[in-house]
Amino acid sequence: MLIDRIRADLTQATKDRDSDRQRTLRSVIAAVQEEQVSGSEATVLDDEGVTRVLRAQVKRRADAAEAFEAGGAAARADAERSELAIIETYLPASLDDDELDRIVGDVLDREGFAAMSDMGPAMKAVNAEVAGRADGRRVADRVRSRLS
Repeated sequence: MLIDRIRADLTQATKDRDSDRQRTLRSVIAAVQEEQVSGSEATVLDDEGVTRVLRAQVKRRADAAEAFEAGGAAARADAERSELAIIETYLPASLDDDELDRIVGDVLDREGFAAMSDMGPAMKAVNAEVAGRADGRRVADRVRSRLS
């Protein structure tokens, strides 16, 4: 499982005295544990659930890096980007533009979506195919451009 790999990498980072990696992996593990106990009852996240948490952590760090950069704290922005890069190593490879365009086209053609009124169902169908390998904004932009 993905969380077991992250824990093993944390152990290795501790042995290697890699404090940046240690800090990042500890925060990721904490976020996964927090997600597991949130809600009405505790659950164990599968790899898909852990990946969702990782994507949220990537987004959080990207937003923080932007904010620090805008606020003139370049060193803090660099630290956030460094953590983001560490977390991204645990995520599946993102789709490139051509691949995303192909998936969007295939799904829209197969499902018969052709008008902007189909945006909601089209997004649902495309996101099921993309399976988190592309940012939601990128997907929405591609679907919107194909439907207009």
